[in-house]
Amino acid sequence: MKDNCLHAALICLGMLYYSHAITTEKLNHTRPSLHGHHEKGKEGQILHRSKRGWVWNQFFVIEEYTGPDPVLVGRLHSDIDSGDGNIKYILSGEGAGIIFVIDDKSGNIHATKTLDREERAQYTLTAQAVDRNTNRPLEPPSEFIVKVQDINDNPPEFLHENYHANVPERSNVGTSVIQVTASDADDPTYGNSAKLVYSILEGQPYFSVEAQTGIIRTALPNMDREAKEEYHVVIQAKDMGGHMGGLSGTTKVTITLTDVNDNPPKFPQSVYQMSVSEAAVPGEEVGRVKAKDPDIGENGLVAYSIIDGDGVDMFEITTDYETQEGVVKLKKFLDFETKKSYSLKVEAANVHIDPKFISNGPFKDTVTVKITVEDADEPPVFLKPSYIFEVQENAASGTVVGKVHAKDPDAANSAIRYSIDRHTDLERYFTINADDGNIKTIKALDREEIAWHNISVFAVEVHKQHQEAKVPVAIKVVDVNDNAPRFAAAYEAFVCENARSNQQFITISADDKDDSANGPRFIFSLPPEIIHNPNFTLRDNRDNTASVLVRREGFSRQKQDLYLLPIVISDGGLPPMSSTNTLTIRVCGCDSNGSLLSCNAEAYILNAGLSTGALIAILACIVILLVIVVLFVTLKRQKKEPLIVFEEEDVRENIITYDDEGGGEEDTEAFDIATLQNPDGINGFIPRKDIKPEYQYMPRPGLRPAPNSVDVDDFINTRIQEADNDPTAPPYDSIQIYGYEGRGSVAGSLSSLESATTDSDLDYDYLQNWGPRFKKLADLYGSKDTFDDDS
Repeated sequence: MKDNCLHAALICLGMLYYSHAITTEKLNHTRPSLHGHHEKGKEGQILHRSKRGWVWNQFFVIEEYTGPDPVLVGRLHSDIDSGDGNIKYILSGEGAGIIFVIDDKSGNIHATKTLDREERAQYTLTAQAVDRNTNRPLEPPSEFIVKVQDINDNPPEFLHENYHANVPERSNVGTSVIQVTASDADDPTYGNSAKLVYSILEGQPYFSVEAQTGIIRTALPNMDREAKEEYHVVIQAKDMGGHMGGLSGTTKVTITLTDVNDNPPKFPQSVYQMSVSEAAVPGEEVGRVKAKDPDIGENGLVAYSIIDGDGVDMFEITTDYETQEGVVKLKKFLDFETKKSYSLKVEAANVHIDPKFISNGPFKDTVTVKITVEDADEPPVFLKPSYIFEVQENAASGTVVGKVHAKDPDAANSAIRYSIDRHTDLERYFTINADDGNIKTIKALDREEIAWHNISVFAVEVHKQHQEAKVPVAIKVVDVNDNAPRFAAAYEAFVCENARSNQQFITISADDKDDSANGPRFIFSLPPEIIHNPNFTLRDNRDNTASVLVRREGFSRQKQDLYLLPIVISDGGLPPMSSTNTLTIRVCGCDSNGSLLSCNAEAYILNAGLSTGALIAILACIVILLVIVVLFVTLKRQKKEPLIVFEEEDVRENIITYDDEGGGEEDTEAFDIATLQNPDGINGFIPRKDIKPEYQYMPRPGLRPAPNSVDVDDFINTRIQEADNDPTAPPYDSIQIYGYEGRGSVAGSLSSLESATTDSDLDYDYLQNWGPRFKKLADLYGSKDTFDDDS
């Protein structure tokens, strides 16, 4: 019994060791292969890995399977699985547990959901075998792929639901129009599920499609856009190579034929009838013609021209490219009485011609245009578009200037009456005979005033006054020699006292208001009575100028400083006219070079030995001396002390001193005389500080004027007498200024400036009785005792 138990224990220990060894080896290798091989261990020894045995039943699963039971995808089986249920199979990876589930005992894998290859073509899963009791791995994890096998479950789809294409009309058969492309979501590598074949369902027999490429081509020749412009074609794409059971998709293709110039223009009629009034003006539209061309765009552009007819010179035609019409216009004025109808041959031709279709031509057409001229009531017509007449100036009133003539172009030939537009002849120089058109003067004309008269003449039909014509008339006033020449300017000549004999000192010229034919050449001369003038002579330069020369030497301003020289000027008119003009000549002093110094006779009063430069230098010295004296006096006055002595400065008042000096006896603006109107302000004597008196001067009471006196003369005389008798007065003149502070005041002057000291002897206690309005003055000028008491 004991031996059997020991034997069993040894067997169990051996099995445990073997199991541990196998587990360790499998854990050390994560990607075992189907064949064993040797690998190096950590210490370099060679380890032997045994062959692993996974068994696969299936690698693919069909998409879109809709059976009642889950689809068996495959089975996992390990060689160490003895079938006793001790091995547990585990599945992980993409879709594990959701799409794919595994039986942990048998290793069978099932798909629980319908698969779509177009959404996902394959799944990568990981399988592992573990001990069911201990969850210890018995095999290393191994990856495998489950592929979804395609079926034909997607129809072909075109890239666009609708296609639009263009192809020129008249294209050759087989001309490529457009390529359409479809795609199939099925697997192109498996079967024919994605093999497409194209076919045309609608649009035959005009178009065809290539089965393999989807290129649409024309199938009929000479397709005409003017007959049919747009075609609708339906193209089908079918998979499975187009065989029975294949899926298909369609698309619509709209094909438009583009235009080519394959049609010439054609007039819808052979003759056009038009009419125009003879009163029409050039450029006016007469009528329109139109040649029809079924082509469009530039292929339908038509140009019109007149190629023949008797109205080629009278009419023209232009092209209106917006309406494709030929516009016939008047080129010149028409006259019903001369020609009543015209005929034109008009051609319409394509502007752009396609050489490929030149055989369809000619691409032009002609038509006849007949134009009838209609009679119109026309206004009178002058024989000339304008008139130019001449008349001499100063001609007598009623002189004939010229004649205008107009006629009625109509067959009635109505009588014409003439008149002058008075807006063009405001001064009424002219008149016109209403019946024959003769123009005459009303008053004399002056060319120098107006050389040309521009008037307008009306011509009106007698019986139809609304029909009138107007013509410009220019009247030139012909010059006659009625103006004598004159000096060209107001000449004033200067001659030096030391001028030499025959010395020229001025050149004169003349002008004449008359025309050049009655003006120059001018002839200058002295009057016969002074032809031998002893002082001056004249020389005609024969170029419409003359030079005046000195005949003698030694002119003197003291004897005569002004000469008047008469000069006769004659023009070249027939008969000639002349005038006498006076030239003023002044005698002037000049230097040795002949430069003008002075023309005044008073200049001799100055010392002849002093030149202008010397006089300027003397004046400059005088000015400098005056400036020095003024500066000296100013500095000396600034050093003087105040003239009035104040015993004590009163802080209640500010005294501003102005150091103004009087201007002497001629100064009448140094002071205001109005300040002398009140002589009541002098109440005492103010001693001067600059002169110390020998004794105190007391003013005499008898010399003071009455308090209310306004006699300024008495007041000034009194002050002058006091100043003359004052021994303390300065020995020089001084201006006495008397301040007037009001008339009729019972208080008298209150100014402290007239007090000798700040402590005035005047009694101002009576101000206390004047009321509250004078309280401030009472405080300022009252007695100190009162002020102290108040304080």
